[in-house]
Amino acid sequence: MERDNDSYQQAFILVGFSDRPRLEMILFAFILVFYVLTLVGNTAIILLSIVDTRLHTPMYFFLGNLSFLDLCFTTSIVPQLLWNLWGPEKTITYHGCVAQLYIYMVLGSTECVLLAVMSYDRYVAICRPLHYTGVMHPRLCLQLVAVAWCCGFLNSFVMCPQTMQLSRCRCRRVDHFLCEMPALIAMSCEDTMLVEVSAFVLGVVLLLVPLSLILMSYGMIAATVLRIKSTVGRKKAINTCSSHLMVVSLFYGTIIYMYLQPANSYSQDQGKFLTLFYTIVTPSVNPLIYTLRNKDVKGAMKNFLGGRRGLGKPE
Repeated sequence: MERDNDSYQQAFILVGFSDRPRLEMILFAFILVFYVLTLVGNTAIILLSIVDTRLHTPMYFFLGNLSFLDLCFTTSIVPQLLWNLWGPEKTITYHGCVAQLYIYMVLGSTECVLLAVMSYDRYVAICRPLHYTGVMHPRLCLQLVAVAWCCGFLNSFVMCPQTMQLSRCRCRRVDHFLCEMPALIAMSCEDTMLVEVSAFVLGVVLLLVPLSLILMSYGMIAATVLRIKSTVGRKKAINTCSSHLMVVSLFYGTIIYMYLQPANSYSQDQGKFLTLFYTIVTPSVNPLIYTLRNKDVKGAMKNFLGGRRGLGKPE
């Protein structure tokens, strides 16, 4: 049983926002600004977590990994998107589409699990502070990050081949601005029930299971915080978790809405703007959330910039 050969060889046309020419130029400027913010903010957090010894703790180790993921996640999408928005050419090669889908799914799935790992770190820090150093030792931190990456690669290696092998009956138009799984499944002219079921099952495992762990962690954290009699201690515990909770809400809110629904009920216009939010806006906002609400990061930034100024002064 041979499939149509063009499904494997021809380039795809990323429709994106081409039906709104005026919007394209606005989006180009909007996305470029947020991409620069993403590059600067996440690179700064990675550098600070390496350079400043006070940030050599499990919390900032995970935060550095999150920044690295956001950096790669956005970079796998934005350059192609900016190119398509700027000019009349809207195509992406078949292999480019495959690469984008693989990278996008690996990094997105990894981030889902990493956010759950970060919530566990906060649980240990607040609920078991005396055992924190013993529990969150460097070896366990590395193992937890490795598990997150393995989950990401596993999801991608299972779903991407299934998605790309679907027959598209010479259809080349992807009604999206990137090669995203729901949009590629919607292009198919064959029965996609098996692929949709697989996507839903893996979506439950990689979205709802980590989210359940996050909710359990914060449920126990809330119970512990309520037992703290000191107002200062309670405020400190809340500040420790609030940044992570905001990031979790931004990331999971949009992704769960998008991926845990059948492809036939998938609204492309709605999907485009939701994808734009969690792939462009969220990664640029994350560094601001952690920096503005975190004294350690702000202190490290001031020391780093102060040190750089000191080096530039003549003796």
